[in-house]
Parts: sequence; structure tokens; C-alpha cells
Amino acid sequence: MTSHSRSSRRRAAAASTVSLLAATVVAGTVGQTSALAATPVPAGFTVTQLATGPAGLSSPDDITRLGDHLFVAYQNGVGSDGKPSSNGTTKSVIVEYTLTGKQLASWSVVGKVDGMGADTAHERVLASVNEDGNSSLYSVSPGKSSAKQVEHYGYQGLTHGGGTDSVLVTGGKIYITASAPAADADGKTYSKAALYTATLTPGMSGKDGVVALTAVLADNATAVDLVTGKSTKLNLSDPDSSEKVPAAVPGIGGDLLLDSQGDKQLVLLHGGDTPKVLNVSTQVDDTAFATNTTGTLYVVDSGSNRLEAITGHFTAGQAFTSVPGDSDTLKSTLGTIDLASGKITPFASFGSPKGLLFVNETLPAGSGPSTGPSASASVSTTASGTAGPSAAVSASASASQGAAASSTAPALAETGSSGSGTIAAVGAVVVLLGGAALFVTRRRVGRRG
Repeated sequence: MTSHSRSSRRRAAAASTVSLLAATVVAGTVGQTSALAATPVPAGFTVTQLATGPAGLSSPDDITRLGDHLFVAYQNGVGSDGKPSSNGTTKSVIVEYTLTGKQLASWSVVGKVDGMGADTAHERVLASVNEDGNSSLYSVSPGKSSAKQVEHYGYQGLTHGGGTDSVLVTGGKIYITASAPAADADGKTYSKAALYTATLTPGMSGKDGVVALTAVLADNATAVDLVTGKSTKLNLSDPDSSEKVPAAVPGIGGDLLLDSQGDKQLVLLHGGDTPKVLNVSTQVDDTAFATNTTGTLYVVDSGSNRLEAITGHFTAGQAFTSVPGDSDTLKSTLGTIDLASGKITPFASFGSPKGLLFVNETLPAGSGPSTGPSASASVSTTASGTAGPSAAVSASASASQGAAASSTAPALAETGSSGSGTIAAVGAVVVLLGGAALFVTRRRVGRRG
């Protein structure tokens, strides 16, 4: 998306989201979930509604999987630079689910969570806030005691003039996207950092930690066009989401994929090699690759506040992408990418698809909406610092009764609750709509949220 139209598209997308969310709240009431219209998918595929966002939460936008649990970020209308929503909300909520869609715990953090990644080596989720400015980072460690689960970090070396977006942990390194870069003096070219590696140093005695950033890709780097093979100079105005390409994908297996959404470009990095670039036919958000002929593609539909799963017979190596509701063409589409040409072909329609996640496991039979009682244990910590929003951070852990953690992830069992905990309601009356499988969300459109 061109820079001059991003703000107006954000406002239009926000209005559309509010309308769709209102309709979803009515349709998604307990006992009425079966009345929700099914998302059309090609013959041979099935879409399953996993859940509607918990009461009071809206705009899911990113997901990560840690062990056998899912962590989904709900932005709740908070501005891209951390400004309060129209109703005064200043916090995003990260919700932990089992693979069957049962809510286990939740944590509120100040700002708009626009990128998350799982750091399995440290058993934590990393979440960046505020993609356009006033940016900082949080870590959520479900296995720690309640008072230590949420940590806040300020940035050192944030040189590109914007905020931060996607967080990707791969190969022992943490990558953070340099979103919303400042333009050069001419207002048309970009030459700042597009991607950083990060080193985290926790704070001591309740103080904020520090994230030391090192630029590893410039907005104006030289790249090789993946289609023509010719050398070209990048001009990245909108670095956004990132993904590790599975080894099974021909030609680009093992690469780190960076989406420059408003520029309609996917940049591929492989060690110290010259980057490659694929020009695509519309602005896209997240990307996921089928790594098996069977499995599950998880999709978050931010427009309807729903989490969906698609099953069927996939083609190994097939690339899927989300085209949100404010893209210029093919809006509100889950598409496939022709890696030989960059053409996006519609696969299914959603309100505004965001994050995607493909797993080799097939969604269990009988998965779908379910409800159940829940309780929550609430604890508050304080996050303060100079490089990000300084305010009280509420870490709210809510555990569904009878929703035990998966036996394949014992380190994550009973996360979010410690000892007897104080029983309290999270937000308002929380209606848990479960299902089976993982969640999905990811990022925005253009330099939008």
C-alpha cells in the first residue's frame, strides 16, 4: 500500500472491524455458534470454527505456538503507537489456549501487540508492541511464578525511526522486524534498518530489561529478483511479518522470509547470501507453507474475531498467504502464492484474515465450538522504562476447569496459575468458545495494524 493512503485505510479497516465484531458477538453467543455461516473453501477441504474471541477482547492479530499451547494476541483497538482506543483501552491481551481451544491463561500488556514469537530455549513468548512508534518488548514465561511471568524490555539500537513488529526465533537467534521506517530526506526512499537481531538482558530488582538490537538488513539492500534473476535495489517502506521457510520448499527452503507488505514484496534471506525478492500481486500479511499433504492450516479472521482451521489434502511446499480486508485487491482473501511468478490466487474468503500457521497434525474429528466454566487468578506487576510505555502491567491468568495441559508439553502444564491464586473475573463474563487446534493471527496491512 502506498504511504499516502495508509492512514485512511486504517480508519476504514477499523470501522469495518467494529461492525463485523458487533455482528459476531451476537451470532457467537453460547448455543448459537452453529448458526455462524461457514467459510467457503475448495472441494476436498473443510473449515472448522475453533472459537470466537473471549468477551471484551477483539482484533486478534498474531499467534505463536510454545510446546502444545497457543498464544494469541488481541489488540483491542489500541493505536499503532500505543495511543488508547476509542473507548480508552490501552492494553492488548495475550491469551493462552490448549490445542483444542480451551482457554488456560491471559496476560494484559500495555500497548498494541503486533508481533509474537516463541523462544522455546527459554520457555517464553516474546511480544513486540506498537509497530509505528513508542515501541518496546515483553516476555511472557508461563512456567514461572505469577509475579515473574511478565517482563518488560526497552530497546537499544532502534535506529530506523519507527516501531517493531514481527518476532521470529530461529537458529538460536531472535529477529525483530523494523516496521514503519522513517523516509530519507526526499520522502521517497528508505535506507534505514529493515530487520534486527536482538539480545535480551533481563532487568534486575523489578526494573526493565534491555533489548540490544543489531541491524542485519537495510531497506535499500541489493537483492536478486526471484523470477527474473536480475539484480535490483530494494526500497522497503513497510517491513512487516516474518517466517522461517520450511526446508521442504524447493528453492527457498531454510530461508528467512520478510514481508514488506505495503511494497508487495517478499524478501528472502539465507545466511550471508545476497537477499532474494519476490514481487507479489497484492499486499499480503502472513505467509504459511504446507509441509505435508495432510495437516491443518490455522487462520485467524480478525474481521469476525474468529479462529478457524482448514483441513484437507494439501500439496507439500504450497505457500498460503493472508490478504486482509484493506488490501487494494483480493481483499479479505486467503490465497496461495505462485512462487514462480508472485501471483496470488484466491483459496477462501474471510472477514479479514491475518495470521496463518500450518502444522502436520490433522485437526481431531469432532473439533469445533465448545463452552465450559472458567476461573482466573490475577496478579499485577509493574513495567517501567525509557524506551517504551511505562505503566502497570496486569498479568491475568485464567484457567479453564478440567482443561489440563497436553502430556507432550509437561513444562507448560498448569501455566498461568500458581498455588491457590485469587479468583477473579477477567474483563467481564468470559465466554470460552473452544475447539481443537492452533490459532493464528499475524500482523497488519501496509503500515497498518
